[in-house]
Amino acid sequence: MSRRVVITGIGVRAPGGNGRKEFWGLLTAGRTATRKISFFDASGFRSRVAGEADFDAEAEGLTPREIRRMDRSTQFAVAATREAVADSGLDFGGVDPHRVGVSLGSAVAAATSLENEYLVMSDGGRRWTADPGYLSPHMFDYLTPGAMPAEVAWAAGAEGPVTMVSDGCTSGLDSVGHATRLIREGSADVMITGASDTPITPIVLACFDAIKATTSRNDDPAHASRPFDATRDGFVLAEGSAMFVLEEYEAARARGADVYAEVTGYATRCNAYHMTGLEKEGREMAEAIRAALRESRIDPTRVDYVNAHGSGTRQNDRHETAAFKRALGSHAHDVPVSSIKSMIGHSLGAVGSIEIAACALAIKHDIVPPTANLTTPDPECDLDYVPLTARGHRTDTVLTVGSGFGGFQSAMVLRAPAGAVR
Repeated sequence: MSRRVVITGIGVRAPGGNGRKEFWGLLTAGRTATRKISFFDASGFRSRVAGEADFDAEAEGLTPREIRRMDRSTQFAVAATREAVADSGLDFGGVDPHRVGVSLGSAVAAATSLENEYLVMSDGGRRWTADPGYLSPHMFDYLTPGAMPAEVAWAAGAEGPVTMVSDGCTSGLDSVGHATRLIREGSADVMITGASDTPITPIVLACFDAIKATTSRNDDPAHASRPFDATRDGFVLAEGSAMFVLEEYEAARARGADVYAEVTGYATRCNAYHMTGLEKEGREMAEAIRAALRESRIDPTRVDYVNAHGSGTRQNDRHETAAFKRALGSHAHDVPVSSIKSMIGHSLGAVGSIEIAACALAIKHDIVPPTANLTTPDPECDLDYVPLTARGHRTDTVLTVGSGFGGFQSAMVLRAPAGAVR
């Protein structure tokens, strides 16, 4: 019999506030944290807005050596891990370190440091031949994505299975799904899991500019991310991290842990269709949802809230709407659905974990976050997308989904733990 898995600790670093309390306060207030890009001169780009996080590595307690060694995304992950570990209340000194693992997700890993180092070595791109004399001694850490989960493992003292999951924008869902399965099968008792991405760099912004995936609504950054709105024109690039402590249910209950939610189902599929395109029928996402519900052993009508991928691109929002109808049937019209990307933007591989954090907090507080900036409903997106204002709503069962370039479609089901104080 597979073991049950629960979330006992949450740490978040995201636009609009550091820490899960500030993050949840932003969501429930329906505030947006998107603004004009300040990290570099973005005047030559099509999209010039982003979800930037006000992150201070020194204030987070990172040493000067750690700051130099770690890419910004790794710094986010370590800071969020420390918060999650403290929040869990678990005495890691009393746990066999070989039974503690790490599963971290990221889409572009150390993109910030790699681009910065290229600019230094090439003298701002003016020299074709890079001078190795200017090479950072930590370049290997930036080049190798595995350095990120290794740093998290060192921070938590984890000596069990350590994994990096990088499959684009579903990385943050898939990393937690992988961690859940390791505990279920008995390969670990505790997993530090989540995702981190800091992709607000010129090269990443240029990549999305080229395919017109990001918004051109530069005159009004706070209202640029508009999932499911008829006037949407692309997503807002962002950065962030969310990390969790997952534990085997019986062990967590025995120590009296405060449990946020149980991970009861997870599935991922690929459409094998197109690198960036989506078929409007939403078949692959619907199948991932069905599989996650089957693993949870619940009927679609039991879903109380759906956290949508809701990127704000034309094709994604239409695709998701069709997938929800296909997987949930008539219940799709009764269940509230929302996209927190309307408030914090799209942090690529990190956002799936950030959305899991929002779902766990929605279960704990019985509040559904809103879809900000949804003022002109799209007739093709005709579900209850909780416009503008958070809603008090019983949320015993939550479905969260992700969609990524390459055709990846993932779904996860979270449920309120039995007997939890709500």
